[in-house]
Amino acid sequence: MNLEVEKVGIIATGIYLPEERMTASELAAAANLPIGIVQEKLGIVQKTIPGINDHTCQMGIWAAEKALQKAQINAADIDIIIYIGEEHKEYPLWTAAIKLQESIGAINAWAFDVALRCGTTIMALNLAKSLMKSDDTVRTVLLAGGYRNVDFIDYANPRTRFMYNLAAGGGAIVLKKGAHRHRLLETKLITDGAFSEDVVVPAGGTKQPLSPAVLEQKQNYLDVIDPVSMKERLAENSMANFITVIKSSLEKSGYSVGDIDYVAMLHMKKSAHDYILNELGLTQEQSIYLDHYGHLGQIDQILSLELAEKAGMLKSGDIVVLVSAGIGYAWGATTIIWDEGKVGKHEHSA
Repeated sequence: MNLEVEKVGIIATGIYLPEERMTASELAAAANLPIGIVQEKLGIVQKTIPGINDHTCQMGIWAAEKALQKAQINAADIDIIIYIGEEHKEYPLWTAAIKLQESIGAINAWAFDVALRCGTTIMALNLAKSLMKSDDTVRTVLLAGGYRNVDFIDYANPRTRFMYNLAAGGGAIVLKKGAHRHRLLETKLITDGAFSEDVVVPAGGTKQPLSPAVLEQKQNYLDVIDPVSMKERLAENSMANFITVIKSSLEKSGYSVGDIDYVAMLHMKKSAHDYILNELGLTQEQSIYLDHYGHLGQIDQILSLELAEKAGMLKSGDIVVLVSAGIGYAWGATTIIWDEGKVGKHEHSA
């Protein structure tokens, strides 16, 4: 087996952000909250919201075009496209990956959608790597999609306050077999079905079809069925699961917490963000808090990587961990060795 060919690396990322913004003061007014709570507790200075043309798959298309331009590859060279955006998109019952394939001109690819809520990117990276290692003909894979679940937030519903940070945007990642740069190492995922029906959109599925009555009652928005119970059960599991997936991803990759140089983390309340950094022994300078963007779901990790790279925070040989959590609940982490093709401080052959 050619170990060099077996390596899978990220050769480019792409981000699309809508021009529209909701400020902390606007959110505070909509939710009838003090602006201090919005800024300090929820961790929102402003967040991206979709404009009239910022549809879910379309934002993924724009992000994919940016990634392909950075990678300097032709769309015809893509072997597989994995749509990592949300199920809330231009049309119901629609495979967005195939539309994305057509729009960017990936005439030689085949395409499919995956979903694990805000954990989708982490899951899809692991899936893509497995596909590339198991099939000699698959050398280039594009992950792309958009997110605008902000559409499902009713700011008058305090049960969903922890989701007031939901925003909008698109992201893309180009993976290449045999690439030396930004090598994808190992992933750890945890799912816990005990939370599977805690956060749902009550109406619009087979249990409760849409009707004038449910629309009037705003049952077509995200809601929390039993917020007290969910909060208690999450308190017992969530932070521990974050640490577990991070440590396991590192250990599977041959590293430990002490090797971490940067964490690309989802946006969540500031106290939770700080807790994870403290538990890992990291400083604020080893992550970026997305308080000027909000929570773009599964796009957060891609955005964090791009921001860190532009800020010069990532050096050759750095160990980078992508971290996610998604409603359902799912927790995930993936380890990357940054710019492995150059001499760095971490020497490794995993």
